[in-house]
Amino acid sequence: APDQPSAPPAIASQSGGSGVAGGRMTDTRRRVKVYTLNEDRQWDDRGTGHVSSCYVERLKGMSLLVRAESDGSLLLESKINPNTAYQKQQDTLIVWSEAENYDLALSFQEKAGCDEIWEKICQVQGKDPSVDITQDLVDESEEERFDDMSSPGLELPSCELSRLEEIAELVASSLPSPLRREKLALALENEGYIKKLLEIFHVCEDLENIEGLHHLYEIIKGIFLLNRTALFEVMFSEECIMDVIGCLEYDPSLSQSRKHREFLTKTAKFKEVIPISDPELKQKIHQTYRVQYIQDMVLPTPSVFEENMLSTLHSFIFFNKVEIVGMLQEDEKFLTDLFAQLTDEATDEEKRQELVNFLKEFCAFSQTLQPQNRDAFFKTLSNMGILPALEVILGMDDAQVRSAATDIFSYLVEYNPSMVREFVMQEAQQNDDDILLINLIIEHMICDTDPELGGAVLLMGLLRTLVDPENMLATANKTEKTEFLGFFYKHCMHVLTAPLLANTTEDKPSKDDFQTAQLLALILELLTFCVEHHTYHIKNYIINKDILRRVLVLMASKHAFLALCALRFKRKIIGLKDEFYNRYIMKSFLFEPVVKAFLNNGSRYNLMNSAIIEMFEFIRVEDIKSLTAHVIENYWKALEDVDYVQTFKGLKLRFEQQRERQDNPKLDSMRSILRNHRYRRDARTLEDEEEMWFNTDEDDMEDGEAVVPPSDKPKNDEDIMDPISKFMERKKLKESEEKEVLLKTNLSGRQSPSFKLSFSSGTKSNLTSQSSASNLPGSPGSPGSPGSPGSPGSVSKSTSQMAAITTKGGLVGLVDYPDDDEEDDEDEDKEETLPLSKKAKLESS
Repeated sequence: APDQPSAPPAIASQSGGSGVAGGRMTDTRRRVKVYTLNEDRQWDDRGTGHVSSCYVERLKGMSLLVRAESDGSLLLESKINPNTAYQKQQDTLIVWSEAENYDLALSFQEKAGCDEIWEKICQVQGKDPSVDITQDLVDESEEERFDDMSSPGLELPSCELSRLEEIAELVASSLPSPLRREKLALALENEGYIKKLLEIFHVCEDLENIEGLHHLYEIIKGIFLLNRTALFEVMFSEECIMDVIGCLEYDPSLSQSRKHREFLTKTAKFKEVIPISDPELKQKIHQTYRVQYIQDMVLPTPSVFEENMLSTLHSFIFFNKVEIVGMLQEDEKFLTDLFAQLTDEATDEEKRQELVNFLKEFCAFSQTLQPQNRDAFFKTLSNMGILPALEVILGMDDAQVRSAATDIFSYLVEYNPSMVREFVMQEAQQNDDDILLINLIIEHMICDTDPELGGAVLLMGLLRTLVDPENMLATANKTEKTEFLGFFYKHCMHVLTAPLLANTTEDKPSKDDFQTAQLLALILELLTFCVEHHTYHIKNYIINKDILRRVLVLMASKHAFLALCALRFKRKIIGLKDEFYNRYIMKSFLFEPVVKAFLNNGSRYNLMNSAIIEMFEFIRVEDIKSLTAHVIENYWKALEDVDYVQTFKGLKLRFEQQRERQDNPKLDSMRSILRNHRYRRDARTLEDEEEMWFNTDEDDMEDGEAVVPPSDKPKNDEDIMDPISKFMERKKLKESEEKEVLLKTNLSGRQSPSFKLSFSSGTKSNLTSQSSASNLPGSPGSPGSPGSPGSPGSVSKSTSQMAAITTKGGLVGLVDYPDDDEEDDEDEDKEETLPLSKKAKLESS
């Protein structure tokens, strides 16, 4: 129907050949594509076949039948209804509405086939095949209908200067009625009227007849709204297009005429970065540029009622672009020269920039192609070596060239991420990590100079597409997910996390400006995505590289959005309810930065407050026993006064219930039966590849790819060292450095308990922190088991000694050891001297 957004794509370009795969079918005249219009007003391809018209007994009438060329199945069976409005567009399209919201189109490969079927439709409806629409689509009054039926054609006034006003009125009055528009268009075509109007335009300009020029503007604008391909072909021909643009310079609503022709002839320059030898191609490029200019700059913005009256203009540009891409793609010499000059070191910078900009525009044009044509297009570019060429360009100093190369890379990733993944895995076998294509992309993201990081955001989106398992292929002999993620974590992940690790060597970010914070937030967003989608690869990386502890340093950032990104990363990990992660969190005391941020946030009711509470609430609701015990044993003193939510009291209740079950053997045995039953059920849902991972022999692992360390992994000397003796050593060394910081936080909303945080290494803390990788509920060494010795955890050596939560030798802050038999009496004596108030000492070394 004429009110469609645009015509459906053609089955083949006007210059194309038969386009039939393998030459199986010789009758290309009747070869068609069937399209239906979806809810988004876009045309969906329903298949290719051959059309015929015949009498169908079941439908009691002449019908259109389309049988698929692949298997002969029936793609379309549509009765030619005498009252249905069929419309012929662009010589190869027939469009109609089957029902109120079901629009159909047949796109013919050849004009002859379209004309043949059109004659059949017109024959059934009793219409003249010369019309382009068989029915009036708008309800008109009986008087108008009678007028239209009584006048077989439209008679135009003679094309004279004195009758321009009359012609303008006739055009304006014909636009509301589809049938009158049709008759006006036919009259303009048959009498060569447009060329006569353009001759009068020259006379008016010579005479400076402004009134006549204003009338010509209205006439030409009205002809555009007739939405007729045949008229556009005349108007956009080489001899007419500049005069048409000239007519549209004299808008009566403007005080001065525009200088569109001057811009197109003097300002706009056509650059041939590689000489184009085909004159038809060159003319097509000029025409497309000018018509696009008319659409975007010359024609006024269409009103709501005119929006659908320019669909044929959109289609004209669309099909021109399809032809240009096809003609360039077939010119092998052109593309060979293009890529040779792009990668040649002797090419000067200005020339290279023009070449890259041309390639970028070439890829942008390809977005207009049908899926199968786009496949061929990108396959051609791939065979020409576009990815190695991009790698060379991205390594250059020119920022504009790199930016254009990034845009081209985005087209490739969005079209076929597997093609890009395959290339980077192959080049990794020959090149060093620092010149790999993906690492170049990561470096450009990290080094983006834009204060708003617009380029970095785009590149992060591309990286996310590349590492997304949802679009990875799995074939019989290999799994792209396994291969590519193994490659990415081995060769690229260290480049991505470098800014994060470099900025978190202390107890707070070493650089905390806005741009750095934005970049780190982007990196964290991708890491969070990996936690959710990559299972064992990211788990291995986080635990081996101690990534979570480094991320939580960012909780001390002055930028709330970055602190929340860090918290979200931890929340995603906790959400997995994975005991490997949980043991790592407990062993390294990684709730400490969160609790500290919660206390520092004070009584402010903001996103940070809500997000932290939600994380603890998740632990409570999901009953994650190991984390519940760890939080209560180590941080209860700091959190017990928070009573404006019941989260922490609920956690304490969970913890006490766990203890009761441990002390009561009957309850404990019942709990273990239920737990074992649940574990058996959960095991079936484990991903096949994760099972494969954990069953792999250690000998098969490459360096740096060890599996998640088990709880009984041998400890180094520093880990085995008695934490108490280390504690005493620090006490002697730093006794003189004791400082006390008083934080007043109104956590309850009614009270203002003050938390006394002692940042010294010489005072024992009331806030206990006794938990380790092996201290899980129900295990022999868990708190509360009779006679169990304490087994405080420690962190491996990773950074220089800091006056912060973590230390070089091990994490001693926030630690008390109530289960250590030898230390119990000593601790009790010390604690008796402390006031029984709502003050908690937090210690960090």
